[in-house]
Amino acid sequence: MSGCFELKKPVFATLFLAFIIPFFGISQYTDVINSNRPGLSVSAYAIGKNVLQLESGLFYEQQDHNLLNTQSNIIGTDISLRYGLLFERLELNWEGTFQNQNITFNSFDTSDSRTDFYRNRIGLKFLIYDRYKEDKPNLYSWRANNIFQLKNLIPSVSLYAGANFVLGDNPFYIDEPTISPRVMVATQSRLSPRFVLITNLSYDRIGTDFPEMGYTVSLSHAFRNPKWSVFAENQGFKSDRYSDILLRSGIAYLFNEDLQTDLHMGASFKNTPSRIFISAGVSYRFDFHKDTPKAIEDQNADENGGEIKKGSMKKKEKKKKNKGSGAEDIDLGPTKKQLRKLKKEQKKDNGL
Repeated sequence: MSGCFELKKPVFATLFLAFIIPFFGISQYTDVINSNRPGLSVSAYAIGKNVLQLESGLFYEQQDHNLLNTQSNIIGTDISLRYGLLFERLELNWEGTFQNQNITFNSFDTSDSRTDFYRNRIGLKFLIYDRYKEDKPNLYSWRANNIFQLKNLIPSVSLYAGANFVLGDNPFYIDEPTISPRVMVATQSRLSPRFVLITNLSYDRIGTDFPEMGYTVSLSHAFRNPKWSVFAENQGFKSDRYSDILLRSGIAYLFNEDLQTDLHMGASFKNTPSRIFISAGVSYRFDFHKDTPKAIEDQNADENGGEIKKGSMKKKEKKKKNKGSGAEDIDLGPTKKQLRKLKKEQKKDNGL
């Protein structure tokens, strides 16, 4: 099945360059947690300035290798720490997978145990194009805002650059350099209000004896109750050490705006080795985000009701109302009551 994923370096380089056209945008901080779990795909968006996010899970995996005649039971934990650094569209993130593998060599009737980091890397992700920065809803048509349109396929795009670290005598990466670079392009498209498509293209362990090219495609769907969502994911990778194609599927539940839990399972297509795995995890956000104040003179005059005029914030003085006959502004002459009063006074003066 490894032949299903054949990308030569010139082709990969062309795809990579096609995604890095500098259409710079600004990502938006969201009121609800933005987690990469469940699955291994990476969102194009950063989590927001001064937001710290922990994403962690426990997993169990069974591997059987037909050619080597081995059986393995693996248990471990996935950990990801994400931090919104300096500004909204930049994110620093560390990803680690620490696992214990008990492997049995059936041909020799022996067993072995390996424990260390299977994944240990740190990197920066930067959003270079925000597809929805200028996209405004149609105020006259609900249908136009909720049906699939071809323009929905245009993705937001981010770039990732980081490094893998192999520390000490790691049994999973024997004789590999301590540090090896990793680059990735992540895209995200909102196909409709409930469907989101994420793709990742990566080139990993650059400069080692076993460089690895990989892809991940993930489609998620939110139910009518938006606290529940499901996803399906396809991951492929190719290197001289190991190549495979994996499928995953699972569900996530949003407890509140800062807490999400998830459960997923998956399997491989091949038997060298065959892989079946299950994982349960949690994502929690420590939200220290604050909106940056914007000076009045830097704001656009046509936003928020128009230009702010000098003295517009001063309290308006109420005009005092003068109580009178109701003809204060225009002289309408004496009223009937006033005329009767004048006649009585005249009669008194005349002695009548």
